[in-house]
Amino acid sequence: MEITMNKRTGLFNSIFLICGLLIAILPSACDCELIKTTRVSGDVLNLYGDDPYTLDPALAGDSTSINYILQIFSGLVTFDNDLEVIADVAESWEVSHDNLIYTFYLRDDVYFHNGDKVKAEDFKYSWERACNLLTESQTASLYLGDILGVDDVLSGYTDTISGVVVTDEYTLQVTLEKPVNYFLEKLSYPVSFVVDEKNVSGDQYWWINPNGTGPFKLWDWKEGSELVLQGNDNYYGNKAKLDYVVYKILSGIEFDMYETGEIDVCGVGYNNIYRVTDTDGEFYSQLFSSPELSLMYICFNCNQPPFDDVNIRRAFAGSIDKTKLVSLVFNDTVIKADGIIPVGMPGYNENLSALPFDIQQSFDLIANSSYRDLSNLPEILVTNGGYGARISTILEAVINEWRVNLGIEIAVRQLDPNQFLYDILTEKNSMFFWGWSADYPHPQNFLEILFSTGSVGNYGEYSNTEVDTLLELAAVEGNEEISTELYRQAEQILVNDAACIPLYFDRNYILVKPYVGGYKLNALGMVKLNEVSIEK
Repeated sequence: MEITMNKRTGLFNSIFLICGLLIAILPSACDCELIKTTRVSGDVLNLYGDDPYTLDPALAGDSTSINYILQIFSGLVTFDNDLEVIADVAESWEVSHDNLIYTFYLRDDVYFHNGDKVKAEDFKYSWERACNLLTESQTASLYLGDILGVDDVLSGYTDTISGVVVTDEYTLQVTLEKPVNYFLEKLSYPVSFVVDEKNVSGDQYWWINPNGTGPFKLWDWKEGSELVLQGNDNYYGNKAKLDYVVYKILSGIEFDMYETGEIDVCGVGYNNIYRVTDTDGEFYSQLFSSPELSLMYICFNCNQPPFDDVNIRRAFAGSIDKTKLVSLVFNDTVIKADGIIPVGMPGYNENLSALPFDIQQSFDLIANSSYRDLSNLPEILVTNGGYGARISTILEAVINEWRVNLGIEIAVRQLDPNQFLYDILTEKNSMFFWGWSADYPHPQNFLEILFSTGSVGNYGEYSNTEVDTLLELAAVEGNEEISTELYRQAEQILVNDAACIPLYFDRNYILVKPYVGGYKLNALGMVKLNEVSIEK
C-alpha cells in the first residue's frame, strides 16, 4: 500500500506507500458532521490521526484509510503479529492437490454490526462488486485477479466471477487461474473484505455509516476534527478491551500533544529522535522501535525522456551517496536500501550487488547514453505531494546530491498531498518520490506489483521481458527455495536496470504511555486495536 504521511517529518508530502493501490476516480471525501451529543466514557484510547480518504474496502489504497478499515471490516483470513496467515471469518480451508481450488469454511457466528449474519454469498457479492466496472477499483485486479473469471468481470463481459461458487450457506469454493503461492496472503488485503449489500446499495457515500464486521464500529466522525471508533460487543473474535478509540484529526503537533497527555501514542519524527533515544531522558522507557517492511524510493517515468534510457537512470542512481543521506537526514534511524525487497522480508538478499556511488561512472554512463551530455537532457521535473515550496528533507537532500555531483538542477512540481497518490498515474512527470509498504510478507508484493509489465502498481511503466518471465515462474513454483532464488534473480535485474532508485527501508519509532497495554505495531505498520487496553 502507499504511505500517506512522512513519519519522519509529520508533514504531508510525496512519501506514499499499499500493500495497496490507486483508483482512477474516487469521490472527494464528503462533509462528515458530528452528530453525537454524548461524549465517550470508559476505557478510551486517544490517538493522533488524519481523515480517511475513503472507508470503502474496494477502493482504499492509502495506508491512512486502510488503518481504519482494518478495525471496521474483516475478511476470510488475516495475519497474526508474526505475519503468519491465520483464520478470520473463515475458520478453516482446504486446498486441492494441484493448488488451484480453495474451499473456505466460514464461521457461523459472524455478524454485521447491525446484527445480520454473514454468509458465503456475502463474500461472493463483495468480490463481484469490487471487480465491477462501476466500482472503479484498481486494487481488485491486483488482489483478486488470480481468481478464475475475475478478468471477465473487470472487462465488463459479465457481473459474475465464475471461479467463486457458494456451495452452501457457509462454504465458499474459489478456483484460481494458476496455482500462485501467495493467494492466501493476498486475501488479507481490504478489497477482499466482506461488505453488506444493503448498506452499499443505499447511497454513494454509504461508507460514512459502514455496516462492517470488525472489532470496532464507526461511532462518530467530524471531518477535520475527530473520528471515533466504538468497540463491537458482537465481534466473533477477541472482543475489544477498549470502549472507544478517539482519533484527534490533525489537531496540533503530535509530539506536543503526547507531552501534554492529549494523546496516548505518538509517532516519533527525526526532529525528536535525539530526545527519545536518550537513555537518561524522560521518554526512553516509553519508546518502542520496530522494523517496517517498506521501501522509500525515486520512481522513474521509464516511458518519458530522459529516463527511457537505462544509462541515464543508472547515472542518476549512481550519483547519490545514500550512506551520507541516511546518516545526515535520519541520524541512521533508517536502513540504506541497495535493493527493493526490505530487510526482514522473505527473499531479502544480503548478497545483492548494488549500483555503486561513483560520480565518474555516472558521467561515463551519460556520455554513453543517447544524450551524450547533460546539456542535451530535457527539463527534468520530480512530482511531489506537498504545498508551495515546502518539500521533504530527504527529497531536498536527493536533489542537492544531483546538483552537487552532476551539476544539474531538478525542478519540483507539487500536487495536493491528499490527492497525490490517487492522481499520480495521470500527473507524473519525469520521476516522483514514492514509497511502498508491504500488504503481505511476500516478495511478489514488491517485485511483481511494482515492476511487472502491465501491473496497475507499476507507476513508472518499467518493462523487461526477462523480469516478467522470472516473476511468473517464481509465482507458481512450489519449492520455496527455488521460488526465492527466482525472485532474487528478478530483483538483481531491476537493480542493474535502475528500474528505480531505492533510498531506504523504514523503521517505526513510537512512544506509548505506560498505562497503555498491548499496543504493538507489526512489520506492516498496523495495530490490532482490539488487543489494546487501558490500565490506569
